[in-house]
Amino acid sequence: MARARSTRRTLLTASAAAAIAAPLTGAAAHASGPRRRPPDATLRAILREIDPGRIEATVRRLAAFGTRHTLSSQTDPVRGIGAARDWIHRQLQAYAATSGGRMTVELQSFVQPVSPRVPVPTVITNVVATLRGSVTPERIYVVTGHYDSRATDVLDHTGDAPGADDDASGVAVIMELARVLARREPEATLVFAAVAGEEQGLYGSDHMAQAYRDAGADIQAMFSNDIVGTGDAHDGSRPAPHTVRLFVEGVPTAETAAETGARRSTGGENDGPSRQLGRFAGEVAANPQTGMDLRVVWRRDRYLRGSDHVSFLLRGYPAARFTEPRENFAHEHQDVRVVDGVQYGDLVEFCDFAYIARVARVNAATLWSLAVAPGTPKDVVIDTTRLTNETTLRWTVGTEPDLAGYEVLWRESTAADWTDVVAVGRVGTATVDVSKDNVQFGVRAVDTDGHRSPAAAPRPSA
Repeated sequence: MARARSTRRTLLTASAAAAIAAPLTGAAAHASGPRRRPPDATLRAILREIDPGRIEATVRRLAAFGTRHTLSSQTDPVRGIGAARDWIHRQLQAYAATSGGRMTVELQSFVQPVSPRVPVPTVITNVVATLRGSVTPERIYVVTGHYDSRATDVLDHTGDAPGADDDASGVAVIMELARVLARREPEATLVFAAVAGEEQGLYGSDHMAQAYRDAGADIQAMFSNDIVGTGDAHDGSRPAPHTVRLFVEGVPTAETAAETGARRSTGGENDGPSRQLGRFAGEVAANPQTGMDLRVVWRRDRYLRGSDHVSFLLRGYPAARFTEPRENFAHEHQDVRVVDGVQYGDLVEFCDFAYIARVARVNAATLWSLAVAPGTPKDVVIDTTRLTNETTLRWTVGTEPDLAGYEVLWRESTAADWTDVVAVGRVGTATVDVSKDNVQFGVRAVDTDGHRSPAAAPRPSA
């Protein structure tokens, strides 16, 4: 919860002071910290359209391919990863047909060389649906689920591996998002990708992330949905049907040596771009309309495990992973069998389709809120050229036509979330009478409808 309004005086530069004369929509000069942001009418309509029945049909259809192992048949029309690939492609093409030309679908294929989990060169194919933004299409937000599956032996490509929870559930999420959002016009570009090769080494997402990096793509957020099938662990433990975990790293995976040195001297372990995504998602996606709470975990992923968001983190992109609150490991990476009366295997019967739909709503609320808000501020620096008890921040002013201005946020260094915010107008610099030595700062953008971007933490100017 946010603490009471700060009584500290705020100084503004001349340009910021002039901008404050026309306050931002829905913003006060001081506010008592971040608040939950209820969805507007458009987002509420989007959330209502997410259909548990369609999600169930998708999970059941994917499980019915028998196995979707990366090394399974790519030509059998009814069994194996090739049949699953072609079915996903057809479905996404059908959704794209409703978009008025805004959504395109591609098969992104490459040959994966031999590796410990790929004994022969193997074609791996991602199925990618791209919904082009209407205002700033160069700004991109990506969401994935992986459509490959596995049994106990990671090289067993012939045995049954239905992969209902891991990860037909995540693919069902991204496909339902594509279906519902294809008919909308986000300001930024949204990408819905069913990636392959995850179980063999994150190969599909690794190829996709590198392709974006090679193209210089401005990916401002990426979310992996991996094992999002149920809030009930089926093991006698307490169920959590209205909670989803979101794993977000603090120190960036791709942090350079210079950035490490700056962080060690000034702090910021809890202010990496991915951690800001976690804060943002908590503000916009945990509400009665999604029916979910977010348990944000300050960790890159679970122990001994990893998902496709890591491929994007390695390229310096902000990324996070959605996953169910308590996994049942008898239902993951297991041959389908019964031992001592215990059913093993990743079967459809263990999925909760209403739960997956709620996870889809969390994704929709987060992605849509990102795509209709201004982009995360760029080039944010905090002036460290002189000793002073005031704090000056600078950033590059965005080009969005509906950009109203910016807000400076701060919190105690021991606080998990922002507690204070001041609107400073459509400017690129602001000075506040709060010591940078005592608190953590951030800057976020606001548009004329009150949509807010994730915050960006500043780096030292010198």
